[in-house]
Amino acid sequence: MLITRERLEQIEEQTLAPYGCKSGQSKGRAHPDPERPYRTAFQRDRDRVLHTTAFRRLEYKTQVFVNSEGDYYRTRLTHTLEVAQIGRTVARALGANEDLIEAICLAHDLGHPPFGHGGEHTLNQLMADHHGFDHNKQSLRIVQRLEHRYRNFLGLNLTWEVREGIVKHETEYDVSSSQEYDPGLRGNLEAQIANLADEIAYCTHDLDDGLRAGMLDPRDVRELAWGRMVGEIIGWDGTRFDTLLRCRVVRRMLSLLVVDLTEQTQRNLEAAGVDSVLALQRLPHNVVALSDEARARTRELKDYLFQRLYRHHRVMRMQTKAERIIRDLFDAYVSEPRQMPETTQARLKETSLHRVVCDYIAGMTDRFALREYAKLFDPRERV
Repeated sequence: MLITRERLEQIEEQTLAPYGCKSGQSKGRAHPDPERPYRTAFQRDRDRVLHTTAFRRLEYKTQVFVNSEGDYYRTRLTHTLEVAQIGRTVARALGANEDLIEAICLAHDLGHPPFGHGGEHTLNQLMADHHGFDHNKQSLRIVQRLEHRYRNFLGLNLTWEVREGIVKHETEYDVSSSQEYDPGLRGNLEAQIANLADEIAYCTHDLDDGLRAGMLDPRDVRELAWGRMVGEIIGWDGTRFDTLLRCRVVRRMLSLLVVDLTEQTQRNLEAAGVDSVLALQRLPHNVVALSDEARARTRELKDYLFQRLYRHHRVMRMQTKAERIIRDLFDAYVSEPRQMPETTQARLKETSLHRVVCDYIAGMTDRFALREYAKLFDPRERV
């Protein structure tokens, strides 16, 4: 028995919540693009993101630890996959569209430059007089212009819903700007789930990586509200700690967060009484949220990670080094654009010099940026 696209769209109509986005009701794409027989529009978007150059580069872009620090630590790619996994779990429970949320989650960090948030901050400073740099906007720029894989259009020609989900991605560290995507409307349910899936993912996996690296003390974690709650559930008193226990602590914390998010969001949806995608987007607040108690516990965890991990001297040394590398690369390319590849130089005919340089650096992986730095500034390095 073949399950056609039309049948998949019927299944969505029958099984998704009234406020879940249906692929058959998509606002469509910017360029004509015939539908496929066995994949919905959102499934095709997910697949297009998955096959991009930008997605593959995430494997060697920093989450917290630079790739050279070790093979175990999360990269921007593994972070993205964890976000997608959490997003699909929550979406399935709430009757949201799993394919749409997966597409949004897989695309949400495509625009991140090398060396994590430090790299983004540096590029934004360097581009202050040229409309700045923001990885959300850069992600949208990648899927709309920079990825060139089709004869008839630039970008990936994704559906409106996926593009809107990318540009309206918001976390504590990411603020959206969506002038061209109904700025008066909130993100759809799937986009809102992606926002919280991102926060849950980085809180738990950064805690995991910090503990494994020895930068975080498990006794301190046990004193946090989440640590006390998990400790009471699994019988951990903080005096012993090994690999299996670390995995168990992080796994249970992740599970508690996902369950709380799902159940609190369902309560919010029932209280709001929304019966359509548009009604949900017109609400004055996001419906996808943690409970007040879980939000307070997570706030404490974030503050702990900021002070003890993100500001740890080993992380700060690499971040300072990375900022210097990006600044020097940027200045070198601006002063002499012919140091960039010919294909990149060709874009100068239609795009400003500073934006071309910014796009080029933002697309680099950590290790490529380090190699470029050596080629430009180390006279012993072959060019």
